[in-house]
Amino acid sequence: MKRTAEPTAYEADYYTWTQEQARFLAERQFERLDIAHLAEEVADMGRSETREFASRLAVIVAHLLKLSVQTDRTPSNERSWQTSVATQRDSLARHLARNPGLKNPAILEDVLADAWGDGRLLAIRDTGLDPLLFPETNPYTLDQLLDPDFWP
Repeated sequence: MKRTAEPTAYEADYYTWTQEQARFLAERQFERLDIAHLAEEVADMGRSETREFASRLAVIVAHLLKLSVQTDRTPSNERSWQTSVATQRDSLARHLARNPGLKNPAILEDVLADAWGDGRLLAIRDTGLDPLLFPETNPYTLDQLLDPDFWP
């Protein structure tokens, strides 16, 4: 019977691994660092910032689409969607201020494409309306989505 390798500290107990790696860094014990996994984790930290940006932007897209398409909305729904859009816009402004590297045009193009698709699907699911009522291509620019004064 073939024996499998023991799991690494990274695989066996992620939390403990993170604390050890932080301690090794702080104590400058560089030879003890798990460089391969650290590089992977640092790269993933950056991707998580992009995912957060896209997720918040998708909520804005969904609510703006609902405001544009759903004709039988109530004043309460409309107010709730507007409040959500305003809140997400404020959060994204802070997020971009803390992460100016996200303003890279190539990153923004990908984020906007993901947010558009996710937001459109969210609006369709939330409303239960015919998907054909929702535009296939994004009618909004990123500047419009982030502009606190823009409403369709």
